[in-house]
Amino acid sequence: MSMSSAGDAAEPLADADALEHAEKARRAAGIYGTVVTAAVLASAGAYLRSVPLAAAVLFTLLVYWLAEEYAEIGAAAASGKLPPRHVIRATLAAKWPMVTASYIPVLALLLARALGSTTSRAAYVGLAAAVVMLMIFGRAAARASGMRGGRLLIMTLSAGGLGVLMVLLKVAITHLH
Repeated sequence: MSMSSAGDAAEPLADADALEHAEKARRAAGIYGTVVTAAVLASAGAYLRSVPLAAAVLFTLLVYWLAEEYAEIGAAAASGKLPPRHVIRATLAAKWPMVTASYIPVLALLLARALGSTTSRAAYVGLAAAVVMLMIFGRAAARASGMRGGRLLIMTLSAGGLGVLMVLLKVAITHLH
């Protein structure tokens, strides 16, 4: 076997590993974005009107998305080597679900408000959407790692538990206000 054919055989494996890594990064970014969405809805839902609240969620996630990549570039720079631009673009693209994870909860917030809910209740609707999304993301992550049965259920409920914590935060903030 020549050197080039051995290298050619290794390329599909490297590509498959890169695709799997990108999928894990997207899934993790979606979970993280949903938790941040819920945190903003919980902490500011009693103080901001619906449209500024939706904007706060999106702006916060954009900042987190950029900050995460900046931190990775900084870590690479500390080791003496900056990643090439195409790697930075690919990483930003892989982590974009951090931002898009907010779309459903934000749309639920705005729809609830448009249908006559108070701003605070609309924030609860957005939080409920975030809890459901967290459970979906948690289940998908668990299934992708081969979990079944009780372990799958525990992972799904644990992800939903993060959202429930945000609901409890909103309740606490609302009652302390």
